[in-house]
Amino acid sequence: MARPITTLFMLMSVDGKISPGATDDLDFDKDLPHIPGVKEGLQQYYDIEQTTDLWSLNSGRVQAKMGVNDKELPAKTPVSFVLIDNNHLNENGVRYFCARSKEFVLVTANKAHPAFNVNELNLHIIYQDKLDLHDMLRKLKENYGCERITIQTGGTLNGMFLREKLFDNVDIVVAPLLVGGKVTTTLIDGEPILTPEHLSELGVLELECVQPLKGSYVRLRYKVLS
Repeated sequence: MARPITTLFMLMSVDGKISPGATDDLDFDKDLPHIPGVKEGLQQYYDIEQTTDLWSLNSGRVQAKMGVNDKELPAKTPVSFVLIDNNHLNENGVRYFCARSKEFVLVTANKAHPAFNVNELNLHIIYQDKLDLHDMLRKLKENYGCERITIQTGGTLNGMFLREKLFDNVDIVVAPLLVGGKVTTTLIDGEPILTPEHLSELGVLELECVQPLKGSYVRLRYKVLS
């Protein structure tokens, strides 16, 4: 395979939401630890997350929501991070991931991104005029030796991976929670299918494992067939 093997790994509600609401002020990581009946089993998700691939892909928007632009620099981890970002990270956010990552790859279409002002040995920038996921994944494997990567982006980017047939596995932890809200982000967002001719863009899955967890959480693991 000319690209890394990919796994979508996410925490979602029973109704498929990946955020408790429709604004950037609301976030599962920040808000679920305060919800009785949900907070008790939440740590299981983070424990499973620690067993995922040593390459992790996320978005600058998600990380900015989590406050990396204002955080102190963290300790180094063995994980290499890939962030897709045009305008959400500031220079501190870039330095945060340089400090945290074994290798840090920033993917951007912004020629003036703050990352260009940062000089760190483990910082690599993939510049694209327009986001090209196929090209990005190919370069991650060819240039940086990435063989497997965990995808933890938002609904819009997840939708792009789906439509371009770039998911190999899906690993979901379902929290005992209903969120609701028509515009609250879901596991897979993006452009809808409107005609029968595009049904081939659906992702067909094969169930590999159903794992009941403590506190009414459930882990679902699938192989992507098409």
